[in-house]
Amino acid sequence: MELIQKTPDLSAYLAVDEAIDHDHPVVREMAARLAREAVDSYAYARLAFEFVRDTIPHSQDSGDLRVTWRASDVLEQGTGICYAKAHALAALLRAEDIPTALCYQRFDVVHGLVAVRFNGAWRRQDPRGNKPGVDARFSLDRERLAFTPDPESNEMDYPVLYAEPHPAVLSVLKAAPDRPYLWKTLPIAL
Repeated sequence: MELIQKTPDLSAYLAVDEAIDHDHPVVREMAARLAREAVDSYAYARLAFEFVRDTIPHSQDSGDLRVTWRASDVLEQGTGICYAKAHALAALLRAEDIPTALCYQRFDVVHGLVAVRFNGAWRRQDPRGNKPGVDARFSLDRERLAFTPDPESNEMDYPVLYAEPHPAVLSVLKAAPDRPYLWKTLPIAL
């Protein structure tokens, strides 16, 4: 699948917005901590991915009822669903000048992940969090995502790379008072 930049200007994939708030002190502090452990930008990207994937539980898996959507809140509260975790990873990567896009897949509902740009190419990464049956890995060689869509079941990869969260995703996150409510309102398509 060929990934398509929605915004031609690459600098848009480094920008701060209300969800990817990499100018927030919580994000800056975590980025600095991770950067001290990394020898280069690739190592930093892998460390940031593993931090979000492994340290911030997916709220459905952990039973956490809170809904986070802003990257700084995800890092501060230590919880989030796929979209929120993607926002947190995007913020950590952008904080270190790594172009990062938000992208989506469709299953029963829309699933969120990111794409990072290295060596002139976008590579999708899924920080959702591993569990039995889910084994996502950071990789620039081949995709190691949490889920693979089955076209026969009307599942799909969306090829568009967004600089900001998709409005349908952001609006349901912001409107949800808790995760059970969010589960009833998740977008089923983009």
